[in-house]
Amino acid sequence: MQKKVIFRGRLLPLALLAPQLAVTFVFFFWPAGQAIYQSLLREDAFGFSREFVGLENFHEVLADPNWVNAALNTLVFSSCVAGLALSLALFLAVQADKSLRGATMYRSLLIWPYAVAPAVAAVLWLFLFQPQIGLIGKGLNAIGIPWDYRLNGTHAMILVIIAAAWKQLAYNFIFFLAGLQSIPASVLEAAAIDGARPARRFWTVVFPLLSPTTFFLLVVNLTYAFFETFGIIHALTNGGPAKATETLIYKVYVDGVENLNLGQSAAQSVILMIIVIGLTAIQFRAIEKKVHY
Repeated sequence: MQKKVIFRGRLLPLALLAPQLAVTFVFFFWPAGQAIYQSLLREDAFGFSREFVGLENFHEVLADPNWVNAALNTLVFSSCVAGLALSLALFLAVQADKSLRGATMYRSLLIWPYAVAPAVAAVLWLFLFQPQIGLIGKGLNAIGIPWDYRLNGTHAMILVIIAAAWKQLAYNFIFFLAGLQSIPASVLEAAAIDGARPARRFWTVVFPLLSPTTFFLLVVNLTYAFFETFGIIHALTNGGPAKATETLIYKVYVDGVENLNLGQSAAQSVILMIIVIGLTAIQFRAIEKKVHY
């Protein structure tokens, strides 16, 4: 029988919670409140004058064709990044879970990309896919495939998707491997005795038992694709060519930092936050029902 921990006073629990609450307030609630406040104003580039305009910034943002284009780019980008990163990580985790020689080193090497900064990851892939000197880019041109991510929007989108998915691969791999190792061997042995082949055992036994891990990683990967891929896009393509890789988070930067349109930039960040919260809520209501805990 486990004993419950009971705090006799209120001071110690508050003291233990205070650092986390302070960090949450300073780095989330306060910036979010500032963004909402600024989204209702129209300021000049130097902040000398401001005017309350209500929801006018939101109306202008939603009516802007460039914002609609960025939203479509974000939809394609986030879907492909999440799908590619999750599927490859699951495949690698399944292989790493087998009894292989050097499996420990194999697992350690797969975790390394998670420690690489987004901008550094982008530069690594840039060296590989650069049309003139890149190993892969030069090879594609040599065999007759006119590869140039600097001029072709489709090529640029493919490159940023690959780089962003590779950066998230190690994070997904860790969780999938932990989930696979937590599945009782007796369950798999029972399925094998019943005559289920390896592929059937995976889809009927292993994958359903991994559904809590998969659901968690799906939410995390979509959030990552929406918010944490700015460095990769900025280092690789700067949102180009011709805004082909400009996502919502990158457009917030362009309008706010480069164009100094603070009101519309803040409105875009608020809309982006609402979209991510809405997608997360939909996932919890629709997908979580199919999760087997």
